[in-house]
Amino acid sequence: MSTEINKNNVTWTVREEIGFLSLDNPPENYLETPEFIPLDLLKDFIGTNPLRGMVICGVGRHFSAGAKLDNLYELSADAEVLKIKMGQGQHLLSYIENLDIPVIAAIKGICFGGGLEIALASHIRICSANALFAFPEVNHGMMPGLGGTMRSLQISRFPEVLKMILSGDIVNAEEAVEMNLVDKITPADPVEEAFLLLKKMTTDKPLKVIQSVMQAVRNSKALPPAEALKEETRLFCELAAAIAIQRSSGSANGNE
Repeated sequence: MSTEINKNNVTWTVREEIGFLSLDNPPENYLETPEFIPLDLLKDFIGTNPLRGMVICGVGRHFSAGAKLDNLYELSADAEVLKIKMGQGQHLLSYIENLDIPVIAAIKGICFGGGLEIALASHIRICSANALFAFPEVNHGMMPGLGGTMRSLQISRFPEVLKMILSGDIVNAEEAVEMNLVDKITPADPVEEAFLLLKKMTTDKPLKVIQSVMQAVRNSKALPPAEALKEETRLFCELAAAIAIQRSSGSANGNE
């Protein structure tokens, strides 16, 4: 594992080409600002190492209880500042969602509000049996503001999402799986489970192949079907052409 870096209540480590972004503000791992880590800093972390995947998790017993309300109320005193900060948080989560490597949220304990929005921006979500999920913003006269409504509706049914957001009720791990908010409950440590899954998905795969698959999957969500298919064909042809060049080069070298 690489040298551990701790900045802005976030810890960054790398293990066998898998990055670990840990929310490090225990015990609840509250988010001090909507942009819980500066986007440029995260880009530096990811750009320093050739990564094949990333795990987002929380230090200690919990994933994250979401925004620190006192800080949020302070930001709310200036509507323009709040709008800018929320925009930065949304941009950060969009960057994570659009990464060309698979991202898994490894969840244990509380995953509320902004913490749940971070998890929803990940591509896969794995949780422990004791995990709890909620959008409690309504209990404080607010609502999700970092893409939580949009992303939850992309993977779950409208009535369930509406009930969860408007009631502020807590959902347990089994209910979260039924709602498709979570993909798997694991009896093991979800962080280690996420690491092993990423290794299984990416070991011995060329990075270009991983990136192309991620691009194609993202295109299927963002583009009209015909355009997404066209892009899938383009990516396939690029990979096939690269293999042909390698085979041709190998044959030429073998004949020398």
